[in-house]
Amino acid sequence: MPREIITLQVGQCGNQIGSEFWKQLCLEHGIAPDGMLKQQDDCSGAPIVGGSSSAAATAAGPASAQHNGGSTINPASNFVDDRKDVFFYQSDDEHYIPRALLIDLEPRVVNKITHHSTHRDLFNPENLFIAQDGGGAGNNWASGFRQGEEHHEQVIDMIDRESDNSDSLEGFVLTHSIAGGTGSGMGSYLLEALNDHFPKKLVQTYSVFPNWDHSQSDVVVQPYNSVLTMERLTLNADAVVVLDNTALNRIAVDRLRIENPTVDQLNSLVATIMAASTTTLRYPGYMNNDLIGLLASLIPTPRCHFLMTGYTPLTLTDAAGQNTDTRIRKTTVLDVMRRLTQPKNIMVSANTRSSGCYISLLNIIQGNDVDPTQIHKALQRIRERQLINFIPWGPASVQVALARTSPYVTNPHKVSGFMLANHTSMAELFDRLLGQYDRIRKRNAFLDNYRREPMFEDNLDEFDSARETVQGLVDEYRACERPDYVDFDLQGGRGATGARQ
Repeated sequence: MPREIITLQVGQCGNQIGSEFWKQLCLEHGIAPDGMLKQQDDCSGAPIVGGSSSAAATAAGPASAQHNGGSTINPASNFVDDRKDVFFYQSDDEHYIPRALLIDLEPRVVNKITHHSTHRDLFNPENLFIAQDGGGAGNNWASGFRQGEEHHEQVIDMIDRESDNSDSLEGFVLTHSIAGGTGSGMGSYLLEALNDHFPKKLVQTYSVFPNWDHSQSDVVVQPYNSVLTMERLTLNADAVVVLDNTALNRIAVDRLRIENPTVDQLNSLVATIMAASTTTLRYPGYMNNDLIGLLASLIPTPRCHFLMTGYTPLTLTDAAGQNTDTRIRKTTVLDVMRRLTQPKNIMVSANTRSSGCYISLLNIIQGNDVDPTQIHKALQRIRERQLINFIPWGPASVQVALARTSPYVTNPHKVSGFMLANHTSMAELFDRLLGQYDRIRKRNAFLDNYRREPMFEDNLDEFDSARETVQGLVDEYRACERPDYVDFDLQGGRGATGARQ
């Protein structure tokens, strides 16, 4: 039985990356822009035979692997063994419709997706929410949060209808930015509302962190919005996949050789990451085939749930899903796994080599001809060369899941890899955020618009509370690097106190 996931796209950024994500999912599952299933003959790529496998190795001991007995594709019947139902459902006329809600306080982006994009007929019109006045939140977290409260009933009714349409709902995925007004403010309100309304369901977010380069930052109050949102991400989300704009820009320029990357190109990069992180849910094997299984081993303590991603080899695709890069190189399992831990391929602007250590690490290797013994050898080589530093108080293990590739998409590379990791250098990113926040907060700059909102009418205590929460998160990530972390609570640290259990 599929474990369904409902996607909430909030604000301009959330809807833009969500739109690209659905385009990628449609390509990988052979779904046409109108929601109808393509015939196998119309799709690129040959049917694959074989299944998926999973391997795990412990850095301190011998490599070990477990092979998932896989299923096959029968070309005669055009049957593809995938799970479209996790993210889509079928209407009465056999159209596939995303389990997605498009939420914004101003109409421009949602209207562009539903009226002018190639996938305008894909979404359920009842799942679109645009505030009636259409004025947006004006890059003000407090305004977005207040309007979230005002529209609570309407949005929760839409979520309830989607959840009632699921047989076995596993959780929610929220896509948003932490720096603007709607994605940060209304997104924060929705995180709290989901916790209250669905206390036993998982909440994972794909959160876009702003570019801190002053020459590229266009929102002067983004440190305020970011710190206020970070508090809700720390206390109300089960897992946060960090998408750092600074790192995304660097990768587009350095790795993809794009001089001035456009928003669409960066969103395409994000969509690749999002689709890769859900591969084992949509093309399942025996392990990592649901969200809880994917996240459980990555998050040992409730508050340290901010995950970084890596992907290699990086390419950009056009609208038809064809690779636009003509420079194809030879890929091997060892080469891919080594590259995944290199800072230049990681989507967070923090140095994972020179500082900090891995709390947990999952590599998803995609390829149809990958032998598990290749994974054993690669893990052994990585261990011998001590390429990865792990926490001193937990198991030093690299988990590896071997996933099938989509038969509908032609991949020019034999092997590609995706990394999902929990690393203590995430504290660097949060420290940078707090530095920017302190710089404008100590002067009480740009606070007039916040004071006009009910939450900040009487005092600014909410800012101080949010900063304290983020500082506690930084302290806990730094404490993870020490052998005595298990006594963190007893030593006056914050530990998991107040976090969602």
